[in-house]
Amino acid sequence: MLNLVVLSGAGISAESGLKTFRDAGGLWEGHDVMQVASPEGWAANPKLVLEFYNQRRRAALEAMPNLGHTVLAQLEEDFEVTVITQNVDELHERAGSSKVVHLHGKLSEARSSVDESLIYPLEGKDIQWGDLCDKGSQLRPNIVWFGEMVPMIEVAARITEKADIFIVVGTSMAVYPAASLIDFVRHDVPVYVVDPSTPMIRHNPNITFIRDKATTGLKTVAQELREKFH
Repeated sequence: MLNLVVLSGAGISAESGLKTFRDAGGLWEGHDVMQVASPEGWAANPKLVLEFYNQRRRAALEAMPNLGHTVLAQLEEDFEVTVITQNVDELHERAGSSKVVHLHGKLSEARSSVDESLIYPLEGKDIQWGDLCDKGSQLRPNIVWFGEMVPMIEVAARITEKADIFIVVGTSMAVYPAASLIDFVRHDVPVYVVDPSTPMIRHNPNITFIRDKATTGLKTVAQELREKFH
């Protein structure tokens, strides 16, 4: 089977009702993004950050996968599919995708604030002030914040290098290092970009732009892939 690699971003989750901070000029639920998604914000007001992510976790649990998520899961019938996502929800998994790499962490996990290798499943619970890791430090969301290293980026780059088909969906390609993954795609590989606007991607003859939202755009891509490669 051909290797199909997907890079997904907030646009696909937005169709399930999850808000993205870019929609409101850098404000997220009324907060400046650096207040709630940076080490500096955590140091200044950790209780605010915990409550912000507790709210996001609840929203993600209530949200349902949409047709875009389902289409990607169904493509596993015909391709070896790996989804590399910038999203911290688990809508891809809930739709049935079996190989998902989370670049920016998961809402469903907490981690130690002194040892990033200490990760704990939350199983739907909130993180409370006073919840401690095994080393006695406060638990924080297992989310990669602005200014932090992206531990899964090298894994994602190796996966991307082996892609026979590459799909970009629901991302402006403005957040690095995730946006740099397209540079690891081999030059002869067909690339499909699904987004209502045109993300910042260097044009090459193998890129097909589908200016549509994730749900309907991915349906179009899936149909074309099945006709072309089967």
